[in-house]
Amino acid sequence: MPRYASILETIGRTPLVRLARLAPPDVNVHVKVEAFNPMGSVKDRMALAVIEAAERSGALRPGQTVIEATSGNTGIGLAMVCARKGYPLVVTMAESFSLERRRLLRFLGARVVLTPASEKGSGMLAKAIELAETHGYFLCRQFENEANAEVHSRTTAREILDDMQGEPIHAWVTGFGTGGTLKGVSRVLKAADPRTRVVVAEPDNAPLLGSGEAQPQGKSHPRFRPHLMQGWSPDFISALTRQAVAAGMVDEVMPVAGEDALRLARELARKEGIFVGISAGATLAAALQVARRAPAGSHVVCMLPDTGERYQSTPLFEGIEDEMNEEELALSRSTPGCRFDTPAAAPAPRPAATPVAQDATSDVEAERRLDDYLAQAPVVMFALAWCEFCWAARKLFDHLGVEFLSVELDAPACQADDMGVRLRPVLARRTGAPTIPQIFIGGEPLGGCGELFEAWRDGSLGERLNACGIAYDAEAEIDPERLLPAWLHPRSATA
Repeated sequence: MPRYASILETIGRTPLVRLARLAPPDVNVHVKVEAFNPMGSVKDRMALAVIEAAERSGALRPGQTVIEATSGNTGIGLAMVCARKGYPLVVTMAESFSLERRRLLRFLGARVVLTPASEKGSGMLAKAIELAETHGYFLCRQFENEANAEVHSRTTAREILDDMQGEPIHAWVTGFGTGGTLKGVSRVLKAADPRTRVVVAEPDNAPLLGSGEAQPQGKSHPRFRPHLMQGWSPDFISALTRQAVAAGMVDEVMPVAGEDALRLARELARKEGIFVGISAGATLAAALQVARRAPAGSHVVCMLPDTGERYQSTPLFEGIEDEMNEEELALSRSTPGCRFDTPAAAPAPRPAATPVAQDATSDVEAERRLDDYLAQAPVVMFALAWCEFCWAARKLFDHLGVEFLSVELDAPACQADDMGVRLRPVLARRTGAPTIPQIFIGGEPLGGCGELFEAWRDGSLGERLNACGIAYDAEAEIDPERLLPAWLHPRSATA
C-alpha cells in the first residue's frame, strides 16, 4: 500500500465484489462496495470534487463556511473534506434521518441544523439556501452541481470498466438521489458499450421517475411519499437526474419495496459478509431482479452506496437486541462458568479501582500536593482516565454546568515520582474510602460516583454547591443511572 499525504487521497478505488450466494447461479452479479471510502459512502467522491471545483473557480474562499442540505452521507463526506482543508461546515438535515448521522457530523466538527420532517427534502434545501444567502456561506448545490457527475465519470465509471477487464456489462443498477452517480457513470458506460443497460431503482411507494410525471417547479413531486431508503429519492427529481433521463441514459426504472430493501441488506450481511445500509439493500433487490431475467453468463454491476453502521437507529436493526436471546441464553447455560443467571457464578462488576490499604505512614509531599489541588477549584474530582464511574460523574457535572477540576491519577502529570500512586493512600485517609473517584466540594469530601448521584437525588448536592457559590442548573432533569455505561445497569436473571 502507498503512503498518503492526506486522507483525501484515499477516496475512491473501491472494490468490485462478485456475489457468491445471493446471485442466480448462472449470472455474475458484482457489487461496487462504496463503504470502503474513508467516511463509508459513495458521497466522499462528490464531497471532494465539489469543494475542489469551487476552490479552482474561486467560488469558495479560504476560511469561508460551507453549507449543504443532505440526508447525511454527503454531509459526512463534506465534514471530512472541510476538516482536512480548514473550512467550517453547516449541514441542514430533516429531523427524520438517522441519529447516527447527526452524531457523526458533529463528531467531525460540523454544525447540524435540523428541519421539520413535514418539510421533506425541499425544506432542508430551502433552509440551506436561506442560511447561505443570509450569512454568505458557500452552498454546494449537490443536486445540480456538475462536479458531482464529473467525479463519477472520472473515477467510479473508470474503476468499473477497469475491474471488468473488457467483459461486457449487461446492466448497471443504481438508485438516484442527487443524480450525480447516475449521470456520471451512465454516460461513460454507455460510451464504452451502448448495449449496457442502465437500470434505476426507486421506492415503489414514491415513483417519481416511474410515474412519468414532471417535477413541478419549486414544489414537492406529487408522487412522493416518505420511504425507508435514506439517501434515495428526495421529494423532487434533481437537475442532474433529469439531465440523465433527458439524455436517454436510463433504460429502465424499477420499483423496490421497503421490506425488500431491509431483507436484502440483512441477507447481504449474513450470506455474503458485506455490511451495507438500506439504500444498498434496495439497489441489490433491483439488481437481483435484473439478474434473474438476464442471459446466462451475463455480468450485472450494482452500486452499494454506504455502510450499515449509520442505520442502527432505523428499522434495519429492528429485532437486533442488545441482550442475549433465548438461543444465546441456552448456549450460556450449557456450561457452568461466567453466567448471569447463577448469582454465585456471576462475575462481579469491575470495580473503579483496586482498593488501596490505608497506610499509616505519612507522605508529606503527597499531602501537600493534595492540598494544592483542592485549593485550585471549588469542585475537585480525583479520577482515573479509563474509569466508567469517573466518566459518569463527569457527565453529571457537565449536564449541570458545574465547572470542576479533574485530577487523573493515571495521567502523565501524576506519573512523575509515582505521585498518582502516592496520592491514593492519602485520599483514602482523608475520605475514609479507598475507591476512585473521590469528589471534594469546597475542600470537603463528598464521596464517589454513587454518593454524587445520591446527593443529586436528595438535593444535598445543590445545597453544597449553593453554600460554596458554585453556579449550576438547578432546573435540570437528570436520571443519573442513565449516565452509567450499559453494562452497569441492573441486569435481570434472564438477561
